[in-house]
Amino acid sequence: MTNVSDPIGAGFIVSFAHTGGNVPGLSSVSHDLSGKRLELLKETFPKVFRIAVLYDINNQTKRDEFKETEGAAQSFGVQVQSLEVQTPNDFEAALKAAAQKRSGSVLVLPNGLTNTHRKRIAELATKSRLPTMWAESRLLGGGGLMSYGRDYADLWHRAATYVDKILKGVKPADLPVERPMKFELVINLKTAKADRHHDSAERLG
Repeated sequence: MTNVSDPIGAGFIVSFAHTGGNVPGLSSVSHDLSGKRLELLKETFPKVFRIAVLYDINNQTKRDEFKETEGAAQSFGVQVQSLEVQTPNDFEAALKAAAQKRSGSVLVLPNGLTNTHRKRIAELATKSRLPTMWAESRLLGGGGLMSYGRDYADLWHRAATYVDKILKGVKPADLPVERPMKFELVINLKTAKADRHHDSAERLG
């Protein structure tokens, strides 16, 4: 495996130290990412005091991730606003609520719902003048501003070392499951320039 968020819960392994089975590899789990994303948003927008968190309420993992984000927010002196969505039809109302509550930015928690409709989310956020933070650089193509997350290319590269060890006779059950070691911060310059142009035009107007 190269990208499993909860290999123990999925029943693939017994522990991270020893798989106890035949599915070694890498997990995408890294529990400090929510806090780091909040920290980066706060550094980028120092005047922000509230950050909206958009997530799929039907996904237990995302509900847990929101709680983690909520807990981390206290360390950076910001409040979080919960934007719970279930279908694409919920995006517009959620982002309007963020603007009404004067949230300064939106942190989007990734899953099938938000990833698939990233362009729509980015468009609505831009309309409400809300910069967005995403979990992966590939999601910025929809118009998001920035992302911070695991370097997936590094995970895939490291997966090859497992193949090498197994082919040389190491038992899969004896191999540990590793977590991400490299992370990347990506800024969408096109979106950043568009936002800056919009702000300048508004001041002149």
